[in-house]
Amino acid sequence: MVSFLRPFKPLIDWVVTLILWTHFTLGFCIFFSPRYVWTWLRASDREAAFQRLNHRYFRSFFRLVRWITPGLSLRIDAEVRTVRSAVIVCNHLSYLDPILLISLFEKQKTIVKSVFFRVPIFGWVLRRSGYIPSKTGGDYTSLMIRNIETIREYLAAGGNLFIFPEGTRSRTGKLGPFNKGAFSIARYCRAPVVCLAIRHTDRLFIPGRFRFNTCIPNVLSVARIGSFDPDYGDPAFRLGDLIREIRALYERRQAQDSD
Repeated sequence: MVSFLRPFKPLIDWVVTLILWTHFTLGFCIFFSPRYVWTWLRASDREAAFQRLNHRYFRSFFRLVRWITPGLSLRIDAEVRTVRSAVIVCNHLSYLDPILLISLFEKQKTIVKSVFFRVPIFGWVLRRSGYIPSKTGGDYTSLMIRNIETIREYLAAGGNLFIFPEGTRSRTGKLGPFNKGAFSIARYCRAPVVCLAIRHTDRLFIPGRFRFNTCIPNVLSVARIGSFDPDYGDPAFRLGDLIREIRALYERRQAQDSD
């Protein structure tokens, strides 16, 4: 089927892109934004309610992605969806990665580039969802401090915090340097670290391109590749050792996937 459509690939790329971006923008404004307003007015726990709405919105987005993209399938390991009360770290290949993870977890927080908090409507949703700005300065400082201070209770109540320790997308598929922020938060919260691996989102939405890449065999996958529950109170514990051990895990996984 995909090979039959290959001559029409440029057209299908544009059609799929138009449908998905229309759903992402106008679909949100028309169908989902009234739910956020209603939730803000009525919900007793606005943050949890906004996170549920984010989860449902992006789940609908990826359902549409799967339906209309020739050659594409999704494979999510069952044990990924069962992760609770953890700091989740993941490799980063595409702008699709964070919204894919939001679509998998009903209770989720993450660190978002501070510039997005200034985007009309979107920034309001980010703030109400309890997401954390990536940089301090101005009103971002108080927002970051407030959310970090409550993250321990949030994790204990079953929520997840997911972070991409590379900080930005990989343009080559290889791991970039790891920032220690995610691991410092895990230590602060005395939380386990769960490692997820995303594959092939960069084949669907290639970094630097506006169009979605369709009509090729492609499997978007998310796998749980390991977990760590350090004894943070142990005098022998070293954050650097934990980071190196987790990075080595990802490097082994990448080598295995490339075989």
